[in-house]
Amino acid sequence: MPDPSAVDATAHATAATAAVCADLREEGRELDALVEELPVLDWARPTPAPGWSVAHQIAHLHWTDRAALLSLTDADGFGRMVEEALKAPDSFVDEGAEEGAALPPSELLARWRSARTALDEALASASPDTRFPWYGPPMKAASMASARLMETWAHGQDVADALGVRRTPTTRLRHVARIGVRARDYAFAVRGLPAPAEEFRVELTAPDGPDAWTYGPPDAPQRITGPALDFCLLVTQRAHRADLTLTATGPDADRWLDIAQAFAGPAGPGRAPGASR
Repeated sequence: MPDPSAVDATAHATAATAAVCADLREEGRELDALVEELPVLDWARPTPAPGWSVAHQIAHLHWTDRAALLSLTDADGFGRMVEEALKAPDSFVDEGAEEGAALPPSELLARWRSARTALDEALASASPDTRFPWYGPPMKAASMASARLMETWAHGQDVADALGVRRTPTTRLRHVARIGVRARDYAFAVRGLPAPAEEFRVELTAPDGPDAWTYGPPDAPQRITGPALDFCLLVTQRAHRADLTLTATGPDADRWLDIAQAFAGPAGPGRAPGASR
């Protein structure tokens, strides 16, 4: 007879994956709506990422969605993709974006939509307990979907900034915030700094009301407080902390706000003060 606790855990993991996949679909649709009616010339508009146009941003999302799909469906094929990337570790991301940005916008958009649909289907059918390979540590399907949502939101912010559009923050940001909190030690490690020994308390005001999203021990002496949107802009390096209303209590927490990043890879330069919206 199956262990009821194991059955419950699997059911919970399946439901959690379905929930984040639904949020990922909605995040993709929101960005899609920003670009679907753009004139061809507007696809060439520069975004805050140096050298990247609106087309580069969408092309990058298409490239990484295809990489995630390969991870879920063909581990050997994904391994070969990683081997190719390692041959040019400093340029493979830009090269992938450049290749896609060279396509006619209508074709690029169609390819991105097709990759999103295929990835959504692969995530839905993936075992919730299996860990799939990635450029960092292997991830379960729910974590993979969360990571794709974070990147879709962050690059969508670049597109919105380029178009002069102010997006309304949603509760989908909770996925971005959670990754940002969990990546605290990575932000220190990637800069060759020792991670703080103690946990921080993070209290973020939700975008849809007065409730707070909280992480870490309630009595932790080092704390971060502020709007969830501002925290997400910070950890995705879409705004400088000087332009945000985040408060740090404690020297290590204060240091974290200078270096926070939710994404894998080298430490990014981030935005300069005053360069955000």
